[in-house]
Amino acid sequence: MAGHDNAIHLINPAASHITGWSAEDAVGTDFHHVMPLVDQKGEPLQSGQHPFAQALATGKPVRDAKAELRSKDGKLTAISIIVSPVLNEASQPTGNVVGVFRDVTTEKEEEERRSDFISTASHEMRTPLAAIEGYLSLATNPKIAQVDTNAKNYIDKAANATKHLGVLFQDLLTSSRAEDGRLSSYPSAVELGEVVAQVVENERFHAKEKNLDLIYQVSAPKDSGGKVIRPLYYSFVDPHRIAEVLQNIIDNAIKYTLNGSITVRLTGNLTVIQIQVSDTGAGIPTEDIPHLFQKFYRVDNSTTRTIGGTGLGLYISRKLVELYNGRIWVESQLNKGSTFFINLPRLTSTQALEMQKNQAATTSPMQQ
Repeated sequence: MAGHDNAIHLINPAASHITGWSAEDAVGTDFHHVMPLVDQKGEPLQSGQHPFAQALATGKPVRDAKAELRSKDGKLTAISIIVSPVLNEASQPTGNVVGVFRDVTTEKEEEERRSDFISTASHEMRTPLAAIEGYLSLATNPKIAQVDTNAKNYIDKAANATKHLGVLFQDLLTSSRAEDGRLSSYPSAVELGEVVAQVVENERFHAKEKNLDLIYQVSAPKDSGGKVIRPLYYSFVDPHRIAEVLQNIIDNAIKYTLNGSITVRLTGNLTVIQIQVSDTGAGIPTEDIPHLFQKFYRVDNSTTRTIGGTGLGLYISRKLVELYNGRIWVESQLNKGSTFFINLPRLTSTQALEMQKNQAATTSPMQQ
C-alpha cells in the first residue's frame, strides 16, 4: 500500500521477497525506490508511467500492467501488477492505493518460446509459399501454358488460397513481434491529416469496386468565420504503422459493408487526436464487441463465413495504437453499422517543430 506522499505504508512478505526490501526498510520509503520498473526495452519507466503514480494521479485502477521490477540487489523480475485506489464510504479516492503484483517470469519465458516458434515457422513458410504463387501465376499465363477453363478455375482458387495463407503468415509474424516488443517502429512528429488523407485516397478504388462511397471529413474550428481551415494534428507516431492500422480498419469496413458508405473523420482537441471510421454495414453483435481486438477472434455469422480473414488484423491494430500510448475501440449496433475510434496523443505545433528540429540535427551528421 502507498499513499499520496508516494511512501510505502504496508508491504507483505511476498512483496518483500520479490523487491528485496524488508518491511522495516520499505515502510516510509518512496515506492519509486522500492519498486523501480523498466519497460520491455530495459528503459526505466518515467515517474508518470509507473502504475502506482497513475492510480494516485487519476484515482482510477490500473489493471494488468506488465513490466520488469528491479530488486534491491539488481535482479530483474517480470511482473504483472494491478493497482487500485482505496475508496471511502462515499466511494471517493482517499489518496491511498493498493498494489497487487505477481512474478510472471515463467509465463513470459513460455510466451517467448511460443513467439519464437511462430516467428521462425512463419518466416520459413513464406519462401516455399512464394514459389507456389510463382508457379501458379505461370500456369495461368497464356504465353507460357495452355489450360482449359475448368483447370484455370481450379488454379485461380488455389492462387487465392495461397495469397490468403501468405497474409496469415505475415500477420502471425507481425503479431509475434508486437507481443515481445520486436516490432519495428520509427516514430517522429507527424501531421496525421496528411497520413489519413493518403490512406483514404488509396482505398477509394476498393470502395468504388463495391459501389460504396468513401467520404473523408476533417473538423474545422467553429470561429473560422465561415472559412474551412484544416487544423494541423501532430502526433509522435510512426506514419507507416498508423497508415497500416487505418488501412486495416477501412479495408474491414469495405469488406463488411454491402451498400451505402464509409466515412472517415479526423478531429481532436488540445490533447487528443481522434480518427473515426464509420460504415453502414451489418453491425457487430453486442456480445462480440468486448472480444473483437483479441487474437484470432472473428464474429461468427453468415457474412463473416463468406469473407476471408485471419482474425489478427484488429489485434495487431490494437497493439500498434497502444505502442504510441493511444486507444482503439468500436461502437456498433446490429443493422445500423459500426464506428471504430482511434485516439492518439496530440502534440502542439511548437512541440512538433521542436521535435523535427532535434531529429534533423540528429540525422544530418550521418547524411554528410
